[in-house]
Amino acid sequence: MKPCVHIYLCFAVYFDLVFSKDAPALGSENSPRLLIPGIISDQYKYEVNQTHTVFSYREEEQELFVGGTDFVIKLNANNYSVIEKFPIRTTEHHKCSDRPCKNVITVIEKFQDGMFVCGTNGHKPKCWKLVHSVKNQTYKIEESYEGAGISPLVYTHNCLSLTVDGDLYAAAPLDIEGNSLQFRRKAGKRTNVWMYDRWLSEPTFISASWVKRSEDPDNEKIYIFFREKNSDHSPDADPWISRVARVCKTDEGGSKRFFQNMWTTFLKARLVCGFPDESLFFNRLQDIYVVHADDWHQTRVYALFTSSWNSTAVCIYSIEMIDKIFENSAFKGYANEIPTPRPGTCVPNSKSLPRATVNVVKDHPEMVDWVHSLHSKAPFYVSNYNYTKIVVDRVQGADQQVYNVLLLATDTGKIHKVLEAGSEPFIILETQISKISSIQAMTLDSQKKKLVVGFSDKISTVDLQKCKVYNASCADCVLARDPYCAWTTSGCTPSNLGGIQNIKDGHKSVCSQNKVANGKL
Repeated sequence: MKPCVHIYLCFAVYFDLVFSKDAPALGSENSPRLLIPGIISDQYKYEVNQTHTVFSYREEEQELFVGGTDFVIKLNANNYSVIEKFPIRTTEHHKCSDRPCKNVITVIEKFQDGMFVCGTNGHKPKCWKLVHSVKNQTYKIEESYEGAGISPLVYTHNCLSLTVDGDLYAAAPLDIEGNSLQFRRKAGKRTNVWMYDRWLSEPTFISASWVKRSEDPDNEKIYIFFREKNSDHSPDADPWISRVARVCKTDEGGSKRFFQNMWTTFLKARLVCGFPDESLFFNRLQDIYVVHADDWHQTRVYALFTSSWNSTAVCIYSIEMIDKIFENSAFKGYANEIPTPRPGTCVPNSKSLPRATVNVVKDHPEMVDWVHSLHSKAPFYVSNYNYTKIVVDRVQGADQQVYNVLLLATDTGKIHKVLEAGSEPFIILETQISKISSIQAMTLDSQKKKLVVGFSDKISTVDLQKCKVYNASCADCVLARDPYCAWTTSGCTPSNLGGIQNIKDGHKSVCSQNKVANGKL
């Protein structure tokens, strides 16, 4: 093991040089915003601290569903008061490790005409369907379902879920050891399908996303982001490889004679984040946030990675670039002529696919080419902070331009607000939300411009438009380069047309070029 330590230290020395050159340091003259107290607008405190929290936010209804241990609560997103609370305790009557069994909720999804809730249920996973009752004002538990493959048996084990057009997709281990982890379509109007055992090596699923194509719905795909064990066990190789995979929404599995109930369109490729010229990579994918666009080609994937030298990076990918790899790359280990239709192609009836096409998917699902980020020579953002979660908000500035703002959670209860200024990051603000608990869940209210954060003891909402922290002067407001805020006759206020901003450069000279209230410059 000592040679590994030596290699990682060499990497760390090189990385420090890169980091000091390319990454803005919080509080430097190029990024003047220092740590400020938590900007909490509303919050909900648990009666008992939670070991695990899961969110499902319904922005149109302004409702937040929260899953904890033995309960689901529905909160009013306007003031975070409790609308309803649903006790969902274990249905098993045995004991777990000499203590009463708990039902830790791990999945909450909007599903068909209600909400689908799944939990560990005392190591025997079960799901419950919540449907509207009297006058659509409240929910009731209608029925329960087998939860194997949707919720893990132990809440700390890896799992994910996604609903697409009335179908439920999920990944969760099938046993107490955390084995048999696959991405499956588990419920809904379409056929249940699952993975071939040889496709993945001890995966950790991070996220799944459905990318809509309004002009071509039959060609819509579901993208799965994960990391898996590296088959290269040499001392200088990272134990993990980060991946993106995709399947067609229309995939119903193969024919009764071959690959029945198996994905016939599954392909995977390596996600590259790092400094390729130096062969220095961030290989451990931690979190994903997908910013959807009306034109699917413009959909962006923001990926958070960690490294073996305890640093983090954000790399940005486009769905269009990802698709080009799947549609044009050679298949790893396959040297023959590529059959028609090309493996991975969406077709109206997957059961009729030629065996030659399905065989390539079965035996050679990995692409030779790697998926590079939009900033291919280096990550968009590199930091020595240990980030754990990421969300991205699109904000219209006073100049009517739309800016992307990254909201990054640290392992010490802080949130960093980072501006995507072209190809460069700019740290706008660091906010301490909790000093006693790490962040368990995080979601964005893009309508109200608030960040909803779950801790073990509470749920807090962070007002992203709290512009008074820059209210000392026009220069202070402009230097912040915060797209949420602009200088007006009322001081530094939430962005509106006619306000003074300079998001791109942060030049305070714009203040002297405009008439400003009270002569504050």
